Amino acid sequence: MNRHLAKRIISIASSEKRALTLVACGAIFCCSLAGEEVPVRHKEGLVHGFLVLRTLQGETLADGDLIQNAQGDRVTSRLVFHFKDGSLHDETAIFSQRDSFRLLSEHLIQKGPAFQHPMDVKVNGQTGQVTVRYVEDGKEKTATERFQLPRDISNGLVLTLLKNIRPNVSETKLTFVAPTPKPRLVKLAITPQGEEAFSTGDAPRTAMHYAVKVEIGGLSGVFAELLRKEPPDTHVWILEGEAPAFVKSEGALALGGPIWRIELVSPVWSRTLTAEPKEKK
Repeated sequence: MNRHLAKRIISIASSEKRALTLVACGAIFCCSLAGEEVPVRHKEGLVHGFLVLRTLQGETLADGDLIQNAQGDRVTSRLVFHFKDGSLHDETAIFSQRDSFRLLSEHLIQKGPAFQHPMDVKVNGQTGQVTVRYVEDGKEKTATERFQLPRDISNGLVLTLLKNIRPNVSETKLTFVAPTPKPRLVKLAITPQGEEAFSTGDAPRTAMHYAVKVEIGGLSGVFAELLRKEPPDTHVWILEGEAPAFVKSEGALALGGPIWRIELVSPVWSRTLTAEPKEKK
């Protein structure tokens, strides 16, 4: 490789570096945009789950809620985390669940000191329009792109789709809109890693462990390998059975951020109230 070509590669690589860091958020894809629609095996309904966001060392960062309701085949799902430092992660996805799952719209808000790159992203799954509001050099900017989105677009739906993927399928690929300042389509490769044991109380249980790998195609994929900036895999554990359930995940929630763990939590009461029987008159 001659010196001129080497300088050219370094120049292009430096311009790609920031975008690759942003892509590392925790769900993204590759060059061929033909993905796989996930058939509806388990319909979604009314849900309110309590969640906690922690570091891998166990430090609690945020309390969260998964709130979901369905009207016919139309489902609205909202995942929100309120951080101790005042930061906010708020994602609302609206999707249909007829024969297969299809994203209608998604709105993602990430702001506050927990996020190196605060963003407000809107994805219209029907028109293909993607709008990203972000801050660069202290100035607010807006980028809008229009794509021909495939039917397997998975923004805001990954946890739902994992409950419907058959664990004996060796690999499932889905399309994802990477919420970078210049939005782009990428691919997620989902592979089952085998069952792992856990317990609830004294009851032993098993969960299927899935790895969600980001595949970046084109020149960006080449430079990602050269710069060792490939996004880390996200890991998700799903309780299988007639009513599959999310157990936990480990991945980068923030764009270019650290690996955090999401788990279900149970209510903790400040004191125990015991109802005393009333005396008979």
